[in-house]
Amino acid sequence: MPILFLFAMLVYSADLFAVEIKVIDGDSIYLDRQEIRLEGIDAPEYHQQCYNENGKLYDCGRKAFKALKLMLKEDVICKIVAKDRYKRKVAVCYSGGKNLNEEMVKRGWAVAYDRYTDDYVDDEKTAKKAKKGLWQGKFMRPELYRSLHRD
Repeated sequence: MPILFLFAMLVYSADLFAVEIKVIDGDSIYLDRQEIRLEGIDAPEYHQQCYNENGKLYDCGRKAFKALKLMLKEDVICKIVAKDRYKRKVAVCYSGGKNLNEEMVKRGWAVAYDRYTDDYVDDEKTAKKAKKGLWQGKFMRPELYRSLHRD
């Protein structure tokens, strides 16, 4: 059942309105039928698996999905910064006063997508050093995983 949240496209409008929100994976959400890609981060694909600290496979894509879903509070506010090649809106999003993009990297459930921005590179280094999330074991970078698993 969809949950209603507040959403503002800060670049285009200061108006707030209620919309449906759906988490797609650890770096993408739907807001009122519009796909939003979280800018500057790359999370495992939903069906991607990784290895934990004991070398056992686990569903890291689903864990990233759940991590993002749990961070969503009563409001979601996104600042649209671009459109990608798939015509998705690319944004920095906030919920409960926290930058979701930054939090996903800090918690280790996404990596910094430094090809586009270096905003989250230090957060990735911190998560890696603390062995948080993906960094607890071994994983394939999501970009490489996608290139190897195209249908």
